[in-house]
Amino acid sequence: MSDVSDSASTSISAASAVHALIGHAATVAVAESLTGGLVCAALTSVPGASSVVRGAIVAYATELKADLLRVDAALLEREGAVHPEVAAQMAQGVRVQLGADVGVGTTGVAGPEPQDGKPVGEVHIAVSTATSLEVRSLSVDAELGRAGIRTATVDAVLVLLEQVLSTYVAPDGSE
Repeated sequence: MSDVSDSASTSISAASAVHALIGHAATVAVAESLTGGLVCAALTSVPGASSVVRGAIVAYATELKADLLRVDAALLEREGAVHPEVAAQMAQGVRVQLGADVGVGTTGVAGPEPQDGKPVGEVHIAVSTATSLEVRSLSVDAELGRAGIRTATVDAVLVLLEQVLSTYVAPDGSE
């Protein structure tokens, strides 16, 4: 897992991601757990976001990850909600469910207590397109507290989104 303690500015990352989406004429959908809607809020704070943001599903409860995002129920039962494959399936599921070109997923433990044997600060993020899937596991400093962990997660997933978009090729082959 990467260590995340200081992060890029959310507003700059969100603006860069939105401008990259606009440049590619691509849309994005977001599936959030520990971030509780903060990723979508960051994206939609950017002027012009309405042309690229399809929507978001905040699936805080574990069963909603299976019901709304099509995360494998057996995976959730076996590993719990805080797992890299859960983040991957959340990103893929929201992309399909909301009809977007790009899907983003966040899951993890913001605290104050560990969850399902996972420590505070364990975070998994993912970005999915029709042709690629990038997943990152992060170890966010628990000393940042709940709000800091959530903010660091938003920053990290926006940076990952921007990285994926830097090499994005639309399903029709256009860049």
